[in-house]
Amino acid sequence: MDERQEQLERRALEDGARPSGTRAVAGKPGPSKGSSADVRTNDFALKLANVNGTGSASANGLLMQAIFRMGIPVSGKNLFPSNIQGLPTWYEIRVDKDGHTARTSVYDLIVTMNAETYARDVNEVRSGGWVLYDSTWPLAS
Repeated sequence: MDERQEQLERRALEDGARPSGTRAVAGKPGPSKGSSADVRTNDFALKLANVNGTGSASANGLLMQAIFRMGIPVSGKNLFPSNIQGLPTWYEIRVDKDGHTARTSVYDLIVTMNAETYARDVNEVRSGGWVLYDSTWPLAS
């Protein structure tokens, strides 16, 4: 990617464009630019929605371990209603500079890798949060 293309892409993101495969939650505006009240550092929750049996437990654990090795207090919880391959599984990660480790009911980021649970997962994103999904999915408008 040349410098001009990078500059155009950066400007588009600053103006509110979203990278392919991501979107802000509809009806939930994000933080306003320059508002110091909206700035949070090392304080977020994310949820990874996967399909059981895809190796996601190992990948999720590595993500949490990487955050921990940066010296940031973090906790993780694997939720799998069934051990049957192909059924949904979720992994919740809470990062909190003050060491709070309790689970939360809303998330700043949800990574949806399971089309079957997409609608449910989107409803758990906080106002201004992000959803990362497979952009090849046929999503309703």
